Amino acid sequence: MKLNTYVILAVALMIPFTAVAAAVAAEDAPAAKMVGPKLAALKKSRAKAADFLRASQADDGSWTSPMAPGITALVTSSLLRNDVPADDPMVAKALKNLEGFVQKDGGIYFAQSNHRNYETSICVLAFAAANADGRYDKTLAGAAKFLRGLQWDEDEGLKKSDDSFGGAGYGSHERPDLSNTQYFMEALKATGAGEDDPNIQNALLFVSRCQNLESQYNTTLFASKVNDGGFYYTIAAGGTSQAGVEPNGGLRSYGSMTYAGLKSMVYAGLTAEDKRVKAALQWITDHYTVAENPGLKQMGVFYYYHTFAKTLDAMDLQILEDKDGGKHDWRKELAEILSARQLDNGSWVNTTSRWYEGDPNLATAFSLLALSYCQPQPVK
Repeated sequence: MKLNTYVILAVALMIPFTAVAAAVAAEDAPAAKMVGPKLAALKKSRAKAADFLRASQADDGSWTSPMAPGITALVTSSLLRNDVPADDPMVAKALKNLEGFVQKDGGIYFAQSNHRNYETSICVLAFAAANADGRYDKTLAGAAKFLRGLQWDEDEGLKKSDDSFGGAGYGSHERPDLSNTQYFMEALKATGAGEDDPNIQNALLFVSRCQNLESQYNTTLFASKVNDGGFYYTIAAGGTSQAGVEPNGGLRSYGSMTYAGLKSMVYAGLTAEDKRVKAALQWITDHYTVAENPGLKQMGVFYYYHTFAKTLDAMDLQILEDKDGGKHDWRKELAEILSARQLDNGSWVNTTSRWYEGDPNLATAFSLLALSYCQPQPVK
């Protein structure tokens, strides 16, 4: 519609000319510049994945195993975060299945499981995503209380100076690690814990000690041996890195744990000015990639994709600059690599099957969770 047409219409309808000018400006204005993938391609990928999961769900509502609520909860969360509603028959059946794992102590786990912290934390995220009407308030409150009791702290005879203090492991007696601690923190955050919550701040002590950064927050044996700002699996029980050990005994940093550590620090209220955050961001800049899990190649790559996306979204970063000055629209690049890796049946699977990523249900859940953070958005 041209200006003279707007003018004639305005006269006929007695519309103020300022409104006409605004209409012309709106029509002539360029479309907002966006970051992220094309929405149509993103929706197509997500729909194919949901169709696969619909077909692979067991009659009892679970995925992969009736004794693995962690996998069922991850799949359920991934569907809820990708616009499959809680009353969809597939999701409703999955939630009903997970309700069967709620224990008298408030935890949500398979009764004979040794992974009570992990399973409860993951189930909390699923129930929280389905809790718009408050139906799971009581369940979530009980789970939060249960999780707080599992954290390694004074109840285990530890002092704040102990390496394990503040961490969370797979279960009540498993040594703490950064992967489980990040899920523990996410679960508490999903149940209303703020950054100043004592359990969150205690967890920050452990997270800081899993960073290769010598500072007043980390005076452990390994702090200065690598000192590159990245993170490894755990400082506890003598220290472990899935990426191996340097000749000097230092524990090598790697991608998935560095993103997990950075995200956990954000949840604990650290800002971009904190030296720990700065160092972690520098490591990420130096090792930016969506082709692999830096330091581990294809091992745990779908876990990496999910943690990568959730962390950068939590940091509110739209464009990431690499060490050579290249600028990356990480949402677009991540969505594109996931689209390229998606199989014809809608699933994903890791041929490097360590940590159960050879299970298409688990790999697909991680991929969908990653895609939920790839929504296109206007450039800020």
